[in-house]
Amino acid sequence: MIQNLVLLASLSLGVDAAALWPRLDNGVANTPPMGWSSYNHYSCSPNETTIRSNAKALVDLGLDTLGYRYVGIDCGWTIADRLSNGSLTWNETLFPSGFPAIGQYIHDLGLLFGVYEDAGIKTCDTGIEQVGSLYHEEQDAATFASWNIDALKYDNCYSQEDTGYPNTDYAPSTSPRARYANMTNALNAQEKKVLFQICEWGVDFPALWAPSLGHTWRIGNDIIPAWRAIFRTLNQAVPQTSFAGPGQWPDLDMMEVGNDVLTVPEEQTHFSLWAILKSPLVIGGALKDEWTEISDESLAILSNKDVIGFNQDSLGQSASLRRRWSDQEYEVWSGPLSGGRTVAAVINWADEARDLTLNLPDVGLQSAGTVKDIWNKKTSSNVKTTYTALVEPHGVMLLELQDTSPEGQYVSQAFATVSGDQTRFQSIYANTTSANHTLTIQFEDPAPSEETMIVESGSHKANVPVEKSSKRTSVTFPLAAGSANQITIYSKSTVKSIQIASPAGTYYPSTSFTLSGSSKLEKCDAGFCAPVGSKIGYIAAESTAQISISATVDDKLQNSTVSKYLEIDYINNDIALATSWGWGSSSRNLTISLNGGDPVRLEVPLTGRHSELFGPGKGWWDSSNLGILVDGWKNGSNDVVIGNDVAGDVSQTYAADFVGLRFYD
Repeated sequence: MIQNLVLLASLSLGVDAAALWPRLDNGVANTPPMGWSSYNHYSCSPNETTIRSNAKALVDLGLDTLGYRYVGIDCGWTIADRLSNGSLTWNETLFPSGFPAIGQYIHDLGLLFGVYEDAGIKTCDTGIEQVGSLYHEEQDAATFASWNIDALKYDNCYSQEDTGYPNTDYAPSTSPRARYANMTNALNAQEKKVLFQICEWGVDFPALWAPSLGHTWRIGNDIIPAWRAIFRTLNQAVPQTSFAGPGQWPDLDMMEVGNDVLTVPEEQTHFSLWAILKSPLVIGGALKDEWTEISDESLAILSNKDVIGFNQDSLGQSASLRRRWSDQEYEVWSGPLSGGRTVAAVINWADEARDLTLNLPDVGLQSAGTVKDIWNKKTSSNVKTTYTALVEPHGVMLLELQDTSPEGQYVSQAFATVSGDQTRFQSIYANTTSANHTLTIQFEDPAPSEETMIVESGSHKANVPVEKSSKRTSVTFPLAAGSANQITIYSKSTVKSIQIASPAGTYYPSTSFTLSGSSKLEKCDAGFCAPVGSKIGYIAAESTAQISISATVDDKLQNSTVSKYLEIDYINNDIALATSWGWGSSSRNLTISLNGGDPVRLEVPLTGRHSELFGPGKGWWDSSNLGILVDGWKNGSNDVVIGNDVAGDVSQTYAADFVGLRFYD
């Protein structure tokens, strides 16, 4: 195993951990593991009959051929005491044939055998005493090897000695890392390499150290059988997506698909996001037992080859959160796939079906030769700038985009109609309403002579000189926010393409804002709270950060609603651990009010990329950003207020910490 000294030294300097340094590279889990586990449906009450029945169903339903091969027996299989020789044993009432026999049955089906244990003195509290592996790691690893296991899920209960071994400890005095390292070393001493699943619940930001010890790590607390758990889990996944890679996978927990607690659209969203974030795909529903059989709808979701293909893609890169519209209740995730493809997901958090639009530039694209709409079972060709589809309540628009062009590039052949010396481009996207976009025009051949071309958009007209023999020219040009812009060019030279670049933007750091109430400016250590080095915290309902920003608005637009784009740098490390069973969402509210108008809200996800216990700033110095479009700008001075206005059922004592914003004028 690669030594961890380089990793620790780099972290002390605040180096981006996305470089994916040392990992446990032993040929296991080159793609995210897939399988079935007993916990979500049977809790800590598995038995031999249900394990055999569900394992057989994996094969009978053809799920094994799709990649679902691990069969995990979760908590409840062992007893309170060890054998006289100190070895673990199984509950003979629940598993009369014994674990070697159940493992052999699973193997005879062509599947893989997984077991559960705990890094503490006993496993998590279920009302039944069950012994853990603390201080017995070498012996237990040898026992597991004698049973010929293929995977070990390793939990973190009753493990903190200095606090009296509580069931759960979300604020331990020392990192649980050392206990996991002990089991890693014990497993590595065995001849057979097994999948090691670190289940530390995201207490000590295991993304920074788990890849050197195991193949997967739980990013947060347990999923619960409720729709709200999807939002909470995704918020916690946001700062961890760049850590995914071959042999190291962030684990969003076992899936609830098939447990009859989610609607079909909700199950599609759940499965889609777990897949594109490169989480292990572990079925948590009952496939078949004496009382239950998975529904055809849930089976079809779990069997979707396109979605499984996104998860198992050889590139191994996770999708990331790209945009979020909290007031409108939808958001966009996207990531790269092998073969130059892109996957994008638009989640409808609202309780009603509606048409939602993906602006391709939000995922770094301008056009796609083919768009495959997975759940709508529809394929479209030559899609330019936007794609719109009906999305069910709590459903997802899941798209695979191929033959794409990068954002801002418009080839005449795809985007324009030509008539004589007139070339008219349509579906031109701008992220902000501004007169300062840069329009670059490229000609098919060098200009044969000097000329003055005319460029028009709406009521704006520009005369643009073109030098003889030039192949391109540029002009600063006004565009309105959105995708409905048209640009018409009159030129003797044949226009090959145009390129649109947004304004550079002006940055307003937290240090330039005026504070009120409890809001407080705090300095961070060097390299943190980027890019400012400071942040404003304790923004409460009546406590704000305010600044005056000068904007330029065309006289013709003064009576119109003018939208301009902001990128907000913020910090949130309010991790839902103890609160994850109820209302906890791992998010915080942040609002932007303009000239006394209604606030625009962002419910921002986690940003912390260091341990909330021992890392620099306890994870509260790690910033991120999201873009937001704000209406109501006027020419000249504008009053901008960063606050924590209540919206609907959103009521949080403090907003996310505010680092600064970039204004695109």
